[in-house]
Amino acid sequence: MKLTSTIGAAEFKARCLELMNEVARTRKPLTITKRGRPVVRMVPATLEKPKLFGALKGAVVEYTDPLSPTRETWEAEL
Repeated sequence: MKLTSTIGAAEFKARCLELMNEVARTRKPLTITKRGRPVVRMVPATLEKPKLFGALKGAVVEYTDPLSPTRETWEAEL
């Protein structure tokens, strides 16, 4: 079965459980419409909370000798 990004309410009602499984499997949201207008969006639930510790791992530059020159020219030195 190929999941489309939007579906009418009547078809959603007939295929609700199948569509829930498909959204959970593919992780793609589905918009349910009534008379062509978007009414509800079904999105996959997330069970994991974002980790606080280690979230910035690899984002910080490490300086082994912070007092050594950086070899960069600053405007104040010109």
